[in-house]
Amino acid sequence: MGHLDHAAYGWLTPVLSYVMASIGAALGLRCTVRALAATGSSRRNWLITAASAIGTGIWTMHFVAMLGFHVAGTEIHYDVPLTILSLLVAVLVVGAGVFAVGYGRDRGRALVLGGLTTGLGVASMHYLGMAALRLHGRISYDPLTVGLSVAIAVVAATAAMWAALNIKSLAAVAVASLVMGAAVSSMHYTGMTAVAVRVTPSDAGLPGATALQFIFPLAVGLGSYLFITAAFVALSPTADERAASAFARSLGERATASG
Repeated sequence: MGHLDHAAYGWLTPVLSYVMASIGAALGLRCTVRALAATGSSRRNWLITAASAIGTGIWTMHFVAMLGFHVAGTEIHYDVPLTILSLLVAVLVVGAGVFAVGYGRDRGRALVLGGLTTGLGVASMHYLGMAALRLHGRISYDPLTVGLSVAIAVVAATAAMWAALNIKSLAAVAVASLVMGAAVSSMHYTGMTAVAVRVTPSDAGLPGATALQFIFPLAVGLGSYLFITAAFVALSPTADERAASAFARSLGERATASG
């Protein structure tokens, strides 16, 4: 068996991956809260933004953590199409869960459906991303630990959906996002403890791209997207702020008309 190192750069990749997961969760929760207070196309647009933020945050978290994953005796490459597919799966499946919460009439059923769908999306992204690994050897998994990681993903996603339905204040959303970031990171590293690699030494070239050739630039790009989206959300007025502005304008118009 090859020796596995999950943090080849020390605490750098675990901490940075947790930060990315928390940012994605914070944006997703904030956008979902905005969506629940909106109607029509505005609700749909906020939910799409929420799905892209959560999915992108989870994917970035996973592959930033994978930058620190090394196996003694072999290089690691990534299949590019499969890696991109894992990102699309994360966004689309998380989107299905977010829309279930955003448009569900029965909140209890919407919470269960949204949490289950989103959690399975997180787990699917993780294991699809792992399937993209190319190395000299064979990867195997411990089924019980895999099951535990999926359960953690579902519980974390359900808790996040509950927070989106019940928490409105910015401070509470921030705390919830930190908890969700920790849960998603726990899911990742629990899933990684299920991994065993039987290395087959070889001088043959590996297909795919190295992490620094492909994963790092893409992670930087998606991280930039999250920060830009965070600025957009922060600068966008809430429903209460828009209502207050409209009320102030109506008062001004009445004062002008009466004068």
